[in-house]
Amino acid sequence: MTVEKQDTMRAVVWEGKPFHMTVKDVPRPRLVEKEDVIVRITTSAICGSDLHIYHGILGSNKPGWIMGHEAVGIVVEKGKDVKHLKIGDRVIVPDSPDDGVLNIEPRVPPFIFYGAGDDFGHDGGCQAEFVRVPEADNSCIPIPEGQSSDIDFLFLSDIFATGWTGLDFSGFQPGDTVAVFGAGPMGLLCAYSALLRGASKVYSIDHVEARLEKAASIGAIPINFTNHPASEQISLLEPNGVIRSVDCCGYECINADLKPQHNFIIEEASKITAAGGGFGIPGVYMAQASTQGAPLAGKVNPDITFPISAFWTKGIRIQGGAVDPKMVAPMLVELVKSGRAKPGFIVSAEVGIEEAPRMYEKFDKHLETKVIIRFPWEEEELKLGPAKTK
Repeated sequence: MTVEKQDTMRAVVWEGKPFHMTVKDVPRPRLVEKEDVIVRITTSAICGSDLHIYHGILGSNKPGWIMGHEAVGIVVEKGKDVKHLKIGDRVIVPDSPDDGVLNIEPRVPPFIFYGAGDDFGHDGGCQAEFVRVPEADNSCIPIPEGQSSDIDFLFLSDIFATGWTGLDFSGFQPGDTVAVFGAGPMGLLCAYSALLRGASKVYSIDHVEARLEKAASIGAIPINFTNHPASEQISLLEPNGVIRSVDCCGYECINADLKPQHNFIIEEASKITAAGGGFGIPGVYMAQASTQGAPLAGKVNPDITFPISAFWTKGIRIQGGAVDPKMVAPMLVELVKSGRAKPGFIVSAEVGIEEAPRMYEKFDKHLETKVIIRFPWEEEELKLGPAKTK
């Protein structure tokens, strides 16, 4: 497969203006190290954590970076020291590529991410035609041969892996009852993961009816917290509480009046999580000072009121943090390959890259559940093989 070498590519770019994204020509990435590959992206996506940047509260000091950290694509260039990938391979690009540094504490989560600017690494973003992947043998997640669909594999790059791991954070075991706060893309996939893994009941908590309908469609029990406090609704159904609860919203959560309240979910979780249960926090809590790249970050208080007495008295375990998709990828690849897992059910819109700014606005207003970005040359690849896409 040959790929015409162009100097520029189209990409979604954050310029430091809250509630504004742009699509522009930027330099195409090149191989830098001998372990790099260049991936031609077939499908990317807009993630809920991208909205933290869109809102101006998260990101690097200096704006002007390419957005996005979810992608699948085709290897079109490789460095001479790449051993396990070849030109034409279809791969998942994880949101946190390997940095090539010996990690003496594997449990410490990575803080190298695509799509958040130079302070989070120097690898660009995935809402673009091409992306450079460093340490490719340890970063790229191969898509098995014979698999024609991008969509289900796409979410292994972040939100399927993150929702799955959020359950692990809570200490989940088959048969547990689970409450998932948030029915956005990651929250839906957390609820979906709980059902796949044998939860006896899963409660999906949100205020957007379209999301709650989607949750109900997979077998979760929808809870609209604006009708009545979620903790009270669930307590009527589970008098002893749910065994596990998971925060899939993070620090931009809102209360029943739809006003920002950074500790709202933690307060609710303290009420509904059973004694001896667990609370997982895969949602982002990463307050920072205001910068050019995150001009409104200072409005987020880095400190929140925490109901320690409730957690201590009940003996509730708590774990959270960033998730490395590569840690659970082998398991999830097999689930998707076998057809057991089909996380693509969350997609509500497929667009070209030029429509991305408009879709950021719609996604932010909860008018879309999950937006994926396709690229116009994709259909041509079907004729070239062996790198098939759909």
